[in-house]
Amino acid sequence: MEPTAAGTLVDRRSMVSLISRLRSSKGQANPYPIYAELRAMGDVVPAPWNGYLLLSHDLCDQVLRSRAWATFDAEWRARQGDASRWTAPAAIQLSKTLQGLNPPVHTRQRRSLGNVFDRNTLTNLQPFVERTVEKLLDRLSEHMRSAGEADFATLVGEELPVATISHWLNLPPADHALLRDLTHGQAYAQELLPSASQLAQANTAAQGLRDYFTALVAERRRSLGDDPLSRWIRTWDELEPDREEADETLYHLVMFIVIASLETTSTLLSNMVRLLDQHPRQRAWLLDHPEATPNAVEEVLRYDPPIHLTTRVATEDTVLSGVHIARDEVVHVMIAAANHDPAQFADPDTFDIGRTASHLGFGGGIHYCLGAALARVEAIALLQGLNRRFPTLRVTTPPLWEPRMAFRRLTALYVAER
Repeated sequence: MEPTAAGTLVDRRSMVSLISRLRSSKGQANPYPIYAELRAMGDVVPAPWNGYLLLSHDLCDQVLRSRAWATFDAEWRARQGDASRWTAPAAIQLSKTLQGLNPPVHTRQRRSLGNVFDRNTLTNLQPFVERTVEKLLDRLSEHMRSAGEADFATLVGEELPVATISHWLNLPPADHALLRDLTHGQAYAQELLPSASQLAQANTAAQGLRDYFTALVAERRRSLGDDPLSRWIRTWDELEPDREEADETLYHLVMFIVIASLETTSTLLSNMVRLLDQHPRQRAWLLDHPEATPNAVEEVLRYDPPIHLTTRVATEDTVLSGVHIARDEVVHVMIAAANHDPAQFADPDTFDIGRTASHLGFGGGIHYCLGAALARVEAIALLQGLNRRFPTLRVTTPPLWEPRMAFRRLTALYVAER
């Protein structure tokens, strides 16, 4: 038994059972009752594998924003010994991307990218996003006409993000399928407890990503243009005199931007369709009030964010809600649970597109989602297109979920017109 922030004792066997339920496909179909069980144990709950789960919005927000908490960088991983979880190639690869870096290295690399998705960039991308939405909805319509139903997740949800980021970075459409597959495989390295087979899949994907993006940097360097990667190459040629070191940094930067843009946005897009189908009165209201589309997207991000948890490491001994956390111990920031904290949100388990409260759907602090603004542009354009062209769209079968906890993924979402 271990004490929690609420002063109650937590049985390890009970915690293992809860986490096992959470990791299953059934648990992923609706994890929120499990989060409620965890929250009832306290704001800070010991995890069965060491470390702690943070369930309250205030604590999650505090840890995400505080410089006293770090991400899993290479130095921390080295202190963990030979555990395959931290020495796997996929894990090492992630530790060298922006999400695995801490200041001052993170600061230098993040600044080198500039204001990635500023207003001008988004304005320039808007026409492409809208054209792509129309093409994808044409294809969705064709499949529904021919088969009676169609898989929205595959035909639309996974296609719009990869098409958009590839257009921006000048990557060929022929590479879309490869980039999607590699991103899906790499995501297992970001899970709390990946199985041996999942970690092997992540390692294979990591090598594929390295091969693709190192070749991309080399090819782009031979023929610099006015695209973002060409600009970053010029920037790093000024920042780093070692050409090999500069190209290694560039590979990690551009790879991270691509993989971070795909799976999370895909899940957001499919979640929009799923949640509005489950709340027909709110969808009917939205059909008559398209100006509320941005707010509807925000409620989707709050109610069921693409990333349900992220992890931080204590840089010094500290106390969270009465629980002592030693240096180098980890806490798992339960973002989705925090977004349902009744201390922060009125009636948090109710999906309400009129809600205006802020959320942690894109994280917080220096690791706030780099592509948040672009994801919003894609989501708004798609939802407006769906409501205009398919006002009677419905989900025909229960969604299929990948059995993982951190990066949620809908593998199938079949829809039809009434």
